[in-house]
Amino acid sequence: MSKILETHRDGRVQWLCFNRPEVLNALNSELLNALRDALEAATDDPEVRVVALTGAGRAFSAGGDLKFVLGELEEGTDGPDGVATSVPAFTALRNCPKPVIAAVNGPAVAGGFELLLFCDVLFAAESATFADGHAKYGLLPGGGGAAVLPRRIAPQRAKALLFSGDSVSAETMREWGMVYQVVPDDQLRTTVEQYCNKLADKSPLVLQGMKEVANAALDHSEALALRHEMLLLRNHMSSKDFHEGLTAFTEKRAPVFEGR
Repeated sequence: MSKILETHRDGRVQWLCFNRPEVLNALNSELLNALRDALEAATDDPEVRVVALTGAGRAFSAGGDLKFVLGELEEGTDGPDGVATSVPAFTALRNCPKPVIAAVNGPAVAGGFELLLFCDVLFAAESATFADGHAKYGLLPGGGGAAVLPRRIAPQRAKALLFSGDSVSAETMREWGMVYQVVPDDQLRTTVEQYCNKLADKSPLVLQGMKEVANAALDHSEALALRHEMLLLRNHMSSKDFHEGLTAFTEKRAPVFEGR
């Protein structure tokens, strides 16, 4: 029996793949708990330098498994607390200090779309689409749709998507700044693999520091963000990776970073 979340290590890149293709990778408590555990394991594993996230089949994720939730309600039980189940997974993704790269291979809707708000770099197949979708079914976002989407794209565009539930293309999302690159469907995996492997050769200390400062800068003044960056630089100058980079430059060779 296949795992609900397929995990695969490719060198120093940890791949995580939603594996419920028969329901377009709809998110249920089992899948969200598996995602949380995998992200926490990747965070704690010094051999993992980059995390890649994608979906099996023809969708990235269609969002929350509403049939499961409805079934629980019809049985007269409260069922699992969807918010309590999703928060740890979204928190693990948001707090992962390592680069998280998304390979969006098809529709990303509602909770699936919200997960992408906390990935660092998005690559999308030409056929991928993006939608919030909550308003279509009388639901409110709980994973950042209303809270974070306006920070990723212009507020008016965010509200237009939230209110309507409409889908937009990968190319539109690229133009709006949320998607980094759109590629032909059959080139998505290879493109993301090449990018992740490039990152895996970099100093993990540098990548984590850059991510920390860039994320925090969204909530800081420019002066405070610059101070944060300078403080991290001062600390980094005592690391072995800092000296290895300078030594490799003077010796005209590729640096070998240890992450310390």
